[in-house]
Amino acid sequence: MSPELLNVLEVIINGLLAGVMYSLVALGFVLIYKASGIFNYAQGVMALFAALTLVGFQTGQIPFAHVINTIFGTHLETWGPGLPTFFAILLTMGVMVLFAYLVERIVLRHMVNQAPIILFMTTIGLAYFMEGFGDLMWGADIKTMDVGLPSGASTWFETMTAGWATEGSNYPGMYVDMLDVAAAGIAILLVVVLTLFSQYTKTGRALRAVADDHQAALTVGISLRTIWVIVWSIAGFVALVAGIMWGAKSGVQFSLSLIALKALPVLILGGFTSIPGAIVGGLIIGVGEKLFEYSIGGMLGGATENWFAYVLALFFLMFRPQGLFGERIIERV
Repeated sequence: MSPELLNVLEVIINGLLAGVMYSLVALGFVLIYKASGIFNYAQGVMALFAALTLVGFQTGQIPFAHVINTIFGTHLETWGPGLPTFFAILLTMGVMVLFAYLVERIVLRHMVNQAPIILFMTTIGLAYFMEGFGDLMWGADIKTMDVGLPSGASTWFETMTAGWATEGSNYPGMYVDMLDVAAAGIAILLVVVLTLFSQYTKTGRALRAVADDHQAALTVGISLRTIWVIVWSIAGFVALVAGIMWGAKSGVQFSLSLIALKALPVLILGGFTSIPGAIVGGLIIGVGEKLFEYSIGGMLGGATENWFAYVLALFFLMFRPQGLFGERIIERV
């Protein structure tokens, strides 16, 4: 193959891997929307908070240390060498489950049958609260995350693909980040498990019933409180996975919460109610923005990846607002 064709193929592969990273965040949105009809604006901040908490446990950082030091004049920093990664992840998951319980107990129980806009504004307030609480708890400095995932270029893949080029072309081989490959594998596993859970378990069917009608679900004996705790716990787990992947890739910093904005076009393309749609939408966005930047970005001054996804989502809203896999809603008046 010619080096030009191989370059395009490399762009497509990296676009697919980037799309999987977007899909990891979109999964959390889909889960909560399917189960409660709420568009959870706080999902990106949940990923940030989970990543901050995990790094805090790994490094042995004392929560609220800088607040305590300012008030009492102490010099507290760490309580010890920190926890092993496996135990830190388990403890962080426990924190996210506790967060889900508190959200239901303090917020959601007062929001039954409220208008969607009220529920949406509630999640905006929750997002800003969590961001500020995370700052107080763990500090605002950029943190490095290491959970043992492979990173950097795959030399094996570079060597293999170098042999695909036309002889004498000096093609160096394709660059593929091993962290993106690991994220792709984890995302595929998550989608399979969550799809089976949603379609074939009693709890999964209860989640869909609650989303359709809160009061009707209550009348048939479904505990709304239990269902909301479960779905927010699962969304917290997905946020933890997304936070690990994005934190390991670009560092744990407060701009991590903005990945929620990149998930919006993914949801518009795939549909707000479809778990497989979140993956397909992410792949379309990832490949589309990479190819567009590679082929046309130079003519437009570059940095087209910052806005391409939103333009593509705008076209989908015009012609298929429910997304590729979303449910068409027909209301009779």
